[in-house]
Amino acid sequence: MSYFTVLLNSSHIKSEFNCGQELLDTYLHRQAMQDIKRHLAACFVAITPENVIKGYYTLSNSSVQKDLIPEDIKKKLPYIDLPVTLLGRLARDKKYDGERLGELLLLDALKRSYDASITIGSMAVIVDPIDRNAKNFYLKYGFIELPDSKRMFIPMKTISELF
Repeated sequence: MSYFTVLLNSSHIKSEFNCGQELLDTYLHRQAMQDIKRHLAACFVAITPENVIKGYYTLSNSSVQKDLIPEDIKKKLPYIDLPVTLLGRLARDKKYDGERLGELLLLDALKRSYDASITIGSMAVIVDPIDRNAKNFYLKYGFIELPDSKRMFIPMKTISELF
């Protein structure tokens, strides 16, 4: 399997990363390595040849209540809590505006999530958009808003059609 990103490690230069969202910048600068060490999230990075981070995303296991899933999907599912993959953060450095780096990171995350779902159960990828711009970004790529929630998801069945 080939991916656009690699797992974050200490050789990657994080200090220059600036996406314009303090929460996402601070996470990469101060928290991401700790989350990896504690197995709380996996952080994948797109890097330059000099190991400077251009963008990143995080993945972890999660679940969503069946009641939040659209009727046409949930009627086929027997469990109350459904396993999903959480795309917790996705950000690209502002220096790379116009390179469609966000799209490449998202596609990489979806492919990685789909591949993992073959061996570890996950029926969808779920996101918690940070703001309206993020929400519009995910809508553009087929994510569905979950009712009574700020979350959005895309079923693995939909993702499988991409690859």
